[in-house]
Amino acid sequence: MIDGVKIKQLTRHVDDRGYLMEILRDDDDMFIEFGQVYVSAVFPGVVKAWHCHEIQTDSFCVLSGNAKVGLFDDRPDSPTCGQAQAVICGELRPLVVQIPPMVWHGFAAVGGETALVLNVPTEHYNADNPDELRRPLHDPDIPFEWFTEGG
Repeated sequence: MIDGVKIKQLTRHVDDRGYLMEILRDDDDMFIEFGQVYVSAVFPGVVKAWHCHEIQTDSFCVLSGNAKVGLFDDRPDSPTCGQAQAVICGELRPLVVQIPPMVWHGFAAVGGETALVLNVPTEHYNADNPDELRRPLHDPDIPFEWFTEGG
């Protein structure tokens, strides 16, 4: 597990009408603050990566479909510097994945359908001064495979 990344298993409260699933509450251990809430869609076969934030912490939850969240730590002072991690989450495994500042991340839909990813970042988006750094998808310094061959 990459240092500072938190994962929360979610519970669906199911009855004959459907289900309710709490994602984040202001009394959760992992709740920091609320900047905005948005949904991002990723189509099958597409990867949205790599980026990180200098200030912002992201909290992802896949609402529909399933996704592979990719994480890479190159923070020099981190005990997990140089490590990559994959987290599969979504309808089959409901989680919140919280990603601290300066951990590179992205996601891809898995399972052949569009994945809808809810994000509750700690900061709102500032178009005049975006808190976002980017790296190319196939960065040779990131030891990560997005898709399984032959699967």
